[in-house]
Amino acid sequence: MITAPPPLELAGRGTPRALRCRVLQSPLAGVSDRIFRSLVRRWAPDALLFTEMVNATSLELGHGLIKVEELASEPGPIGVQLFDHRPGAMADAARRAEAAGAYLIDINMGCPVKKIAKKGGGSGLIRDPDLAARIVEAVAAAVTIPVTVKTRLGWCGSDADPVSWCQQLEGAGAQLLTLHGRTREQGFKGQADWDAIAAVKQALTIPVIANGDVNSAADALRCLELTGADGVMVGRGTMGAPWLVGQIDAALSGRPIPPSPGARARIALAAEQLQALVAARGDHGLLIARKHMSWTCTGFSGAPQLRHALMRAPTPADALALLDQAAAQLDDCGALAPLAAAAVAPVAESPA
Repeated sequence: MITAPPPLELAGRGTPRALRCRVLQSPLAGVSDRIFRSLVRRWAPDALLFTEMVNATSLELGHGLIKVEELASEPGPIGVQLFDHRPGAMADAARRAEAAGAYLIDINMGCPVKKIAKKGGGSGLIRDPDLAARIVEAVAAAVTIPVTVKTRLGWCGSDADPVSWCQQLEGAGAQLLTLHGRTREQGFKGQADWDAIAAVKQALTIPVIANGDVNSAADALRCLELTGADGVMVGRGTMGAPWLVGQIDAALSGRPIPPSPGARARIALAAEQLQALVAARGDHGLLIARKHMSWTCTGFSGAPQLRHALMRAPTPADALALLDQAAAQLDDCGALAPLAAAAVAPVAESPA
């Protein structure tokens, strides 16, 4: 019988934190905004969630402040993930985030995006471990809350030495490490190397969170059994499925796993998210909502036709009308009848 694991205790430097949920929601650029986090929170009230990744230089210049300043109005633990290659800028950004209410500070040393890595941020720091250590030291000295790091196995397969790399981060002051089981060269291709995560877990004394290829509760249980990690972080698997964190948390705690929403609930969720994004961002909210609607409206008959129409809807009102019409025309089995699916398309084809 599975019993709920004890909280992960992180001492910080005067402000300790306890992670009651062993499932973390990854920061996702352009996805994990306040509205998305509020949806994840419904199924996982205690999970550690993150803001979208924050550029310390941009924060220094006064950009991206909203990502940090809106923390105070949200329930539950929310971390701020920072990236940059300058220790001083990272320390200043960490102080700002702590003052705004960040639960902890996470340093991104794993983002594979070229424009970030080539400037020495994200996974670019894997190639300069001494600089990476100085950044961890500077941030840890700047705040009282815990400082954690998210990284990868290495830059490429030929030179990857994840144990030595992660030991250096621990020695610099990281109090928890999230390890994606791929190199920067792999990006998100291939299979995550959970064996490598297991080797790092055995070598470190701080908690290790496994990341990569965890897309279901069953995946999480297998990953933890193989790696011995202290928890899992889920990322792209939650796009269109904000309930996934809660499902995995239930599995790890020995509780009944809540079912994935059916067609009607998915359509309602897409409509709710669309309305919230439009209320927060105006008509631009529709552009943001399109990707969320395309991820959420899946898994039922007629969904492809609905998604196609939603992507062509010229206004938020048109998109909402499509969703309302689709919900009204679902049959008892949660499928859109062929005529209903065809009927929604012309609405989206009206000129902008």
